Amino acid sequence: MSEVPVTEVPVVIVGAGPTGLSCGIELKRRGIASVILDKGCVVNSIYHYPTNMTFFTTPELLEIGGIPMTSLNDKPNRTEALKYYRRVAEYFDLAVRQYEKVDRVSGGDGAFLVETTRHEREPRAYRAGKVILATGYYDIPNLLHVPGEDLPKVLHYYKEAHPFSGHDVLVVGAKNSAAIAALELFWSGARVTLVHRGDRISDSVKYWIKPNIENRIKSGEIKGYFNSTVKEIRDDEAVLATPDGEVVIANDFVLALIGYQPDLRFLASVGITLDPATNKPRLHEMTFESETPGIYLAGVLVAGMHTNEIFIENGRFHGAQIAADIAAKQSGLTA
Repeated sequence: MSEVPVTEVPVVIVGAGPTGLSCGIELKRRGIASVILDKGCVVNSIYHYPTNMTFFTTPELLEIGGIPMTSLNDKPNRTEALKYYRRVAEYFDLAVRQYEKVDRVSGGDGAFLVETTRHEREPRAYRAGKVILATGYYDIPNLLHVPGEDLPKVLHYYKEAHPFSGHDVLVVGAKNSAAIAALELFWSGARVTLVHRGDRISDSVKYWIKPNIENRIKSGEIKGYFNSTVKEIRDDEAVLATPDGEVVIANDFVLALIGYQPDLRFLASVGITLDPATNKPRLHEMTFESETPGIYLAGVLVAGMHTNEIFIENGRFHGAQIAADIAAKQSGLTA
């Protein structure tokens, strides 16, 4: 068996999203080399967003590295964002390793060993002084925990409406993702039912979407069940628990769009614990260094269960604070 190659690098960044790229840029500006690892492609989460998605924010609030972002409209779409972040990574010549999954981080501050698998078959390893985790939370969906959730027709990600045209589709959730999916499905000819455990469409749904989905439900064009939950999923039916009792509806697909969470098991494996009340990791508020010396957290991981507190718009600034702390400590060690 051949020996696994080990690459020496000052900093390993886990996650090639906007925050991870920003960390790499800020380190490079301070003369510190890094490798950015991602189990998917560059900005993998954005790639998996719905095909026709438009961001809720303006281009300048998505910019990293001081590179201007342009858009044909007031708000950029998914395709424009993908192109922008690719070009930023190329401009700064960042060492991004795509399709390389981090399996294990061991060792300690100044001498971490990061073990990976590239393309699910090729083992690699990196020896690094510092590690930055910028993995986001989009990879692990929240589950319904009901019988039938493992059926192939149950999906936790929505890409586009076309494949569901002419089918009975149940959308679970009432925030932005669920509302947009329900509307696009309806416009594409699907028979849509929306179920939500709350009593109405979430107040967090964007102002230009909320009245649209509410009007479709009010008119009966989209069937809405509130204060209700999914009880069971069957091959061609779904069972709902509603205030009026159990309801069985025809069903071809279920889109469970009820949110996502960070990989808590991985965080625990590197010695990071969470505040039990908020699920926020314990870390230094200014430097973002975790309770495990030498391991930093960036982006939405900082927010714990309150993922709506951290977006690209503010998570992109974490890189400068982290890089400044790493540079200061490096300078102190070599002084």
